[in-house]
Amino acid sequence: MAPPALSLPPRPVIGILHPGAMGAAIGSALKPRAGAVVWADAGRSHATAKRAELADLVAVPDVAELARRSHVIVSICPPHAAREVAGLVGAALADRTDRPLYVEANAIAPDSVRGIATLLGDRATVCDGAVIGPPAWDRGTTVLWLSGPGADTAAALFEGSPFDARVLATGPADVGTASGLKACFALQSKALPTLWLALEEAAARFGVTEALHGELDRTGSAYAGALADVRATAAAKGWRWAGEMEEAADALAAIGVPDGFSRAAAELYRRASDGG
Repeated sequence: MAPPALSLPPRPVIGILHPGAMGAAIGSALKPRAGAVVWADAGRSHATAKRAELADLVAVPDVAELARRSHVIVSICPPHAAREVAGLVGAALADRTDRPLYVEANAIAPDSVRGIATLLGDRATVCDGAVIGPPAWDRGTTVLWLSGPGADTAAALFEGSPFDARVLATGPADVGTASGLKACFALQSKALPTLWLALEEAAARFGVTEALHGELDRTGSAYAGALADVRATAAAKGWRWAGEMEEAADALAAIGVPDGFSRAAAELYRRASDGG
């Protein structure tokens, strides 16, 4: 039997799991079209609560309550937590008769997204999402790519917001397409910059740092700025980007593309975040 058609009220309740920097921006962007934008308070940090407050989001006690109340649920959390969050949502949806729209917007592999869709089964309509760009408070910086069932519905919620929502495809088999795009883009946005970290570490171990810098200067490479940028970013976000790079590597391996670039980037981000 075919699943029931997705139907949302004119101003749906939208749940954000969780309002980190990106989640808070997404929640704020959705407010004009929502009856309420809610977040789950249990176990979250003071910093998260402050971001939610500044974005004018409404706190509910926990994930279960959020899942029971929301017509749309946006999962935007560290990659390693994506399946756990989906499991908590799925358990809370067991007694619901309607199917909320679950936008899986985490930086995870297509197979991971499809696994979450299988986990949620007929309890939710799962739409694949991929954010490319920073947390958006103004238009022109960030695109939210969507694919799979409910993609058009999700995109409409962002109309006129700082997030430029674009639909790739809308069929059930298209769950994972947006995440595939994200994995490809991450090769240049997150994996490629870590070459500077590897280059600098290798030069130091060979004892040729000064000579290498001289050659880079002589050949016109803008290494100093690039290295400073990736060091700062890795120190601040390496703990999260390591997981994203592992997921990107899984995505590449699944289609027979060499995944070593992303695996190496994951290790370099781990070292940087650990102070190594």
